[in-house]
Amino acid sequence: MEEKYTTVEHELPLIPLRGLTIFPYMILNFDIGRPISLKALDEAMLQEELVFLTSQKEAEVDEPEEEDFYHVGTICKVKQMIKLPGDTVRVLVEGVARGKVKSIDKEDGYFRSIVEEVVFDDDDMNSDVEIEAFVRNVFDAFEEYINIGNRVSPEILISLSDMENVDRFIDTIAANIYLKSNQKQEILEEFDIKKRLELIYTILLDEIDILKIEKKITLRVKKQMNKVQKEYYLREQLKAIQKELGDEEDINSEADEYREKLRKLKIPKATREKISKEIEKFSRISPVSPDVSVSRGYLDTIFSLPWNKETRDKIDIVNAKEILDKEHYGLEKVKERILEYLAIRKLSKSLKGPIICLVGPPGVGKTSIAKSIACALSRKFVRISLGGVRDESEIRGHRRTYVGSMPGRIINGLKEAETKNPVFLLDEIDKMSSDYKGDPTSAMLEVLDPEQNKDFVDHYLEIPFDLSKILFVTTANSLGNIPRPLLDRMEIIDVSGYIVEEKLNIAKNHLLPKQIKEHALKEDFIKMDDETIKDIIDKYTREAGVRTLERTLGKICRKVARKYVEDPSIEEFIITQDDLEEYLGKDVYRHSAIGNKPEVGIVTGLAWTSVGGETLNVEVNILKGKGQVVLTGKLGDVMKESARTAISYIRSVADQFDIDPDFYQNKDIHIHIPEGAVPKDGPSAGITMALAVISALTNRPVPNNIAMTGEITLRGKVLAVGGVREKLLAAHRAGITKVLLPRECEVYLDDIPENVKSTMEFVLVDSMDEVLEHALLKVGEDNEN
Repeated sequence: MEEKYTTVEHELPLIPLRGLTIFPYMILNFDIGRPISLKALDEAMLQEELVFLTSQKEAEVDEPEEEDFYHVGTICKVKQMIKLPGDTVRVLVEGVARGKVKSIDKEDGYFRSIVEEVVFDDDDMNSDVEIEAFVRNVFDAFEEYINIGNRVSPEILISLSDMENVDRFIDTIAANIYLKSNQKQEILEEFDIKKRLELIYTILLDEIDILKIEKKITLRVKKQMNKVQKEYYLREQLKAIQKELGDEEDINSEADEYREKLRKLKIPKATREKISKEIEKFSRISPVSPDVSVSRGYLDTIFSLPWNKETRDKIDIVNAKEILDKEHYGLEKVKERILEYLAIRKLSKSLKGPIICLVGPPGVGKTSIAKSIACALSRKFVRISLGGVRDESEIRGHRRTYVGSMPGRIINGLKEAETKNPVFLLDEIDKMSSDYKGDPTSAMLEVLDPEQNKDFVDHYLEIPFDLSKILFVTTANSLGNIPRPLLDRMEIIDVSGYIVEEKLNIAKNHLLPKQIKEHALKEDFIKMDDETIKDIIDKYTREAGVRTLERTLGKICRKVARKYVEDPSIEEFIITQDDLEEYLGKDVYRHSAIGNKPEVGIVTGLAWTSVGGETLNVEVNILKGKGQVVLTGKLGDVMKESARTAISYIRSVADQFDIDPDFYQNKDIHIHIPEGAVPKDGPSAGITMALAVISALTNRPVPNNIAMTGEITLRGKVLAVGGVREKLLAAHRAGITKVLLPRECEVYLDDIPENVKSTMEFVLVDSMDEVLEHALLKVGEDNEN
């Protein structure tokens, strides 16, 4: 039998509700504050206190239009109104019947609607056997819902059992169970009683299943809580027993402290579980067991790490520039690159920091540059020296299976910094080496890779720690000893040696005031003019940096301090060039390496060393013999090959210089490079040795003011070499006025200071013919060609 209902039209004011749905026969109170709703409420009070309430589709819409709310809702009677502060009204309404909107008008400033009220025939519904069966099933399901959930008062079952109106029966149940917004609207819009009964029954069965699962979870949690309470009780008993026994070490109280520290840490779940297991293991160890100190040391290390501590970058480019200029003279390109990094860091917080590698000779300020970066960023500074590190465990730590195990230097550095984003200086990274204990450079690959170091695992910790926020700065004297994969992860910044003028400024503005202060003398107590400081630089130090210069100035300060103690009446010391021998002794270095006049078979070459550039004299003697080539001066394999290449080239062009074509059979050629105890290697002396041999064979001299560098081929081509800036600075120090360079090295001339360029002539050559044209004089000629 089909159930029947009739409709009655009403003209009613309409109020859209946000996040609320009201069913017929349901009493609800809510607040009204929107002007359009207040006006509709005023109109309802004038029209039999009836109003049509429906739900908005989106609760966030403040000014709804017709399409923003559902067109099926509930006709309600206003039972009570209370005005609240702030133009808000609290309303109590009772649902009367379902209604469906036929038309809406908004001309009077509120929604006025024509609503069809749905009226059901109770007699038809009560006589339908299928509906009766559905009602009983729904009633039983609702009773089970109440018994499991304890969310609804069981008294409602009494009123439901006496309820004859099926429509009211369904809506009463719907109003008392948990429903989602779309489910409430679905029930409200279903006018067919059987379908509505089926819908409410399905929802009830689903809710019962969910409630059963909830109850099971609750019981499990409660059981777990009981277990925790039991453990707490037993732990307290154990404490009492330990106290009675006189045990001073209260393991459990320490474990509780560790648990509290762990609770405060914001760390990944897997890490938290690993630490928690270690704490539980610690709490079960006997106080007299030797494992206690091992476990305690491990946990103390874990909780001393800066898991959540960071310093906030305070990036001020102008201030950073001032700091760098104040603490470092020159080094313009280095400072420019650092300022570029800081500028980008200020614009992009997510930028992964580059691994900066400062490469240069000792004493040029690599370590102090790293300190300045930390100062400019307002970060903590940590320095670890890698010189002589041969064991991988120095970097990654030792496993706890070993006696006396400890974390590696990286983790210890973070403990020292107490923040997870310090500036971390890895000093002398080129001095690491490997042995049977492992290769520490391989461990550094993970540390210095931004893609991997966010999960760096120290062997001692055995849990990942994020290193990605650290700004790593490395230093090296030479790139030759750094493995290629490690070098590939770093951005190389060359920190070249200083010229005399730069050393003069550094000594005047930094080193001398610093040494005066360190030796407890008054400011400006010692005075030197520029020429005196230049003499100290030229005659008592020979270096690319300024470390020896600082020590030399310190030596002067010590002697002055002694004189001042002997005679406190002295107000200041003025030290002149004539006084240097008294304070520093005889000259240590004399610049006579380039000679006073052109010589046959002696050519000045330029070499690069880890402490800067050097001039290199190549000497050649031609002796009667059987064609032997003797190489002395502790030359490396590459340099020996360059000498053989030069001889082969000379044999190919012997006729151009009137050289005996059989010289390689009846002459012995002895090539010697002085300072024989110092190892020398590399191809850059190729053209120097070739020129020296040709000069000796032709008896034509080479000017003493010319120096050169370049690799030679069998065809006489001149190839590019490295270390050009350092070599040219060494030539300038030695008084060289003309330098022959491979043409491919022209790009490096931009790095040479202007005051050096102005005193030297640079000749770019492509072949050995050009070298000979510029550097080989005629027999008996004294002046340069």
